[in-house]
Amino acid sequence: MDRLDAMRCFIQIVEAGSLSAASRKHGRSLAGTVRTLAALEARLGIRLLERTTRTLRLTEEGADYLERARAVCEMADEADAHVMNRRSRLAGRLVVTAPVVFGRLYVAPQLLALLKAEPDLTTNLILTDRIMDFFEDGVDVAVRIGHLPDSSLRATTIGATRPIYCASPSYIAHDGMPAGDAELSILGSLEQGSLGPTGTGAFSCNNADVLIQAALAGHGVVRVLSYQVAEAIRSGLLIEIPRDRPSPAVPISVVHPHSRIQSPRVAAFRDVMISLRGRLVFDKSASAQP
Repeated sequence: MDRLDAMRCFIQIVEAGSLSAASRKHGRSLAGTVRTLAALEARLGIRLLERTTRTLRLTEEGADYLERARAVCEMADEADAHVMNRRSRLAGRLVVTAPVVFGRLYVAPQLLALLKAEPDLTTNLILTDRIMDFFEDGVDVAVRIGHLPDSSLRATTIGATRPIYCASPSYIAHDGMPAGDAELSILGSLEQGSLGPTGTGAFSCNNADVLIQAALAGHGVVRVLSYQVAEAIRSGLLIEIPRDRPSPAVPISVVHPHSRIQSPRVAAFRDVMISLRGRLVFDKSASAQP
């Protein structure tokens, strides 16, 4: 039995949710998948999965082995990727997804620079604030903002941001600086929401860029993520409104399935985004971690 292959098979079963789904997704026969899992459990002398005709659940020992198996496979994949990156130019197609505003400001420029350096590479950048599924939507790598509880994904933190309120100098000069969180909670003149009459403020839109333009024009206070208005605040076009209790920082991460670490294209994208770390700490109390 190939121990590394058996570990990969076990990881694939857990990520797919069933033996049959893992077999279909990774080109294995169902009988071969069953035999590989059985041989792995026999060698270890433990039950990794409790399974019935409808459900599959990790045992306590299986959950512990899963994390260790992932670490072993990841190290092997990174060794392969390192050699491959040194040996050849990047080629093929890379599908990236990112939040709309962050993708426009930071991901698109990095991808264009990568394409200039790697002419055999093609990319498809999908800007959406919806969380896309890596396997169903055919995504290779994503940039996500927020805490990531899904342990089946590998996340590399490249920065941090936080929700803030801000307004233009002209608006504050006319209406005054809002006095604390209590006044902010009832002000809400510009807010982000879905299409339709769902907002409670004077102006509601499902696009942060539009709301920021409205704030710049002096139409009111807007609640956005700090990275979305960092340049406007630095240049004095917007003023951050002090909070009684500032919102906690949330990470900005490059995310991909553990199975994609062997891809030189994914590794290259992750590296160019890591190079932005010094620019992506939008909260003084937060720092990027590897």
